[in-house]
Amino acid sequence: MPENSPPAAERKTSVARNPRATHDYHVLETWETGIVLTGTEVKSLRNGKASIKEAYARLRNGEVFLEGMNITPYEQGNRYNHDPVRTRKLLLHRKEIERMIGAVEQQGLTLVPLELYFRNGRAKVALALGRGKKQHDKREDLKRRVAEREAARAVAARRRG
Repeated sequence: MPENSPPAAERKTSVARNPRATHDYHVLETWETGIVLTGTEVKSLRNGKASIKEAYARLRNGEVFLEGMNITPYEQGNRYNHDPVRTRKLLLHRKEIERMIGAVEQQGLTLVPLELYFRNGRAKVALALGRGKKQHDKREDLKRRVAEREAARAVAARRRG
């Protein structure tokens, strides 16, 4: 095992990512949240059967809920299976929720899930506070990424040559 890899207890296994989140939003702050799941949902997640592309978080009664996340029903789940797109509660500390409430209600920001993963055997969601990007912001980001990629290629070519 390489020396710089994290210990076994700290490894995380990614299940689903939301690449559109960083494309459509300026990410201002992120939190790692727990998520309330049923048994068949966890089994399905371990098989990698989830999508958070259309998911978003909503604040209701001082709690945070994840809506629009799709977890495919577990194949061996029979009648105990779950609803694939049900609303799921996210677990956060009270101060974190109060901070989110202030940002969402007063500043008009959005809560967007970035990634769904397992850490220490528990399902977690990386939740971000984001401000929607305008079309010109998206174009500028694309230009910047292309320029960085070309610069990295030029440096790599210079090292080889």
